[in-house]
Amino acid sequence: MNGMNQDAVLRLFRAIDAKNADAFASFLAPDGVFRFANAPAVVGQSAVRESVAGFFSAIAGSAHTLLHIWNDGDDVAVQGSVRYTRHDGKQLACPFVNVFKMKGDKIGDYAIHIDNTALFAP
Repeated sequence: MNGMNQDAVLRLFRAIDAKNADAFASFLAPDGVFRFANAPAVVGQSAVRESVAGFFSAIAGSAHTLLHIWNDGDDVAVQGSVRYTRHDGKQLACPFVNVFKMKGDKIGDYAIHIDNTALFAP
């Protein structure tokens, strides 16, 4: 079965909010591509895990609210809002859309469309 069912999407976002880079990376294909906003693409499950672990260490936490999930075979889109908590306790809410191009039951291309530049502003 192609695509990603709603339960899998929810498990993915629970892994993100738990700051579990290993679980996050397990959703990607071994040669998967990951793009976070305007940052350069990261290629390969291991490199994605390292990149995401670095981001997780830069924040105190996150809480995602999913508004819509669209599944059209090999294309999945998720719209929602994320509330980031910085290490200084300040919070920032951002709308986002994530787009997944599936490769079988794994994500072959993961793109996050978000503007969270204020997250790391002084």
